[in-house]
Amino acid sequence: MLLLIAGATFTGPTVAAFVMARATEGGEGPKRLLRRYVQWRVKLRWYLFVLLVIPAGEVFGAIVLPGVLASYQPLTPGMALGYPLAFVTTFVLGGPLGEEPGWRGFALPRLQAAHGPLAGSVLLGVLWAAWHLPLFWTGVWTPPSVANVVMFFVMITALTVVMSWVFNNAEGSLLITMLMHASFNTFANKVVAPLFPAPLLRTYGLLPELVGFGVLAVIVVAATRGRLSLHDRRSPEPGPAAVPSQ
Repeated sequence: MLLLIAGATFTGPTVAAFVMARATEGGEGPKRLLRRYVQWRVKLRWYLFVLLVIPAGEVFGAIVLPGVLASYQPLTPGMALGYPLAFVTTFVLGGPLGEEPGWRGFALPRLQAAHGPLAGSVLLGVLWAAWHLPLFWTGVWTPPSVANVVMFFVMITALTVVMSWVFNNAEGSLLITMLMHASFNTFANKVVAPLFPAPLLRTYGLLPELVGFGVLAVIVVAATRGRLSLHDRRSPEPGPAAVPSQ
């Protein structure tokens, strides 16, 4: 099942991104997209944010829920030692490497240019969530109840707002968004779930991410007045090259 999901991921957003980059930007489009895979010259604080603050947000989203903190189970050596491997596996097969070229690499700069950073991010969040809907019926995710589907759409939209802010500050680095994608996926599945086996989370497993990313999104929107730092840094624009903000 994991290989089927990975195959669908790479043949969806990734292939679409490269095809559309070639169609809209010519032969240089795919090359520019590839270069952003390894755009690692980003300030240290953004690496710390995606690797530490994002997991902390998920823990916060869990412990403020009723009855969750009381279910806490200590971190085991196996969980700690297995986390790096789980992170790498998630990075390669779990969505980040296959999805980010499409969502943040191609779509986000154009949606921000056409609709503004906040509205463009909300639109992208809805599209990103809708693309994942079939996974609810694979048995891999939480049960496809109305509540879980609605929570997923809201959570992904809030997360997209935060990711757009990080993306804009990281000058369009796909490496940073891939690491962030791997960070929240891996930590939710390999740390939050086993640390807090509360009955509430067995039924509504998305609640910690919904609360954590929701709070982060509200803070980011308020702090940037809805601009998500689009004009605070050199931000990628659709077209032949990135254009410095004025």
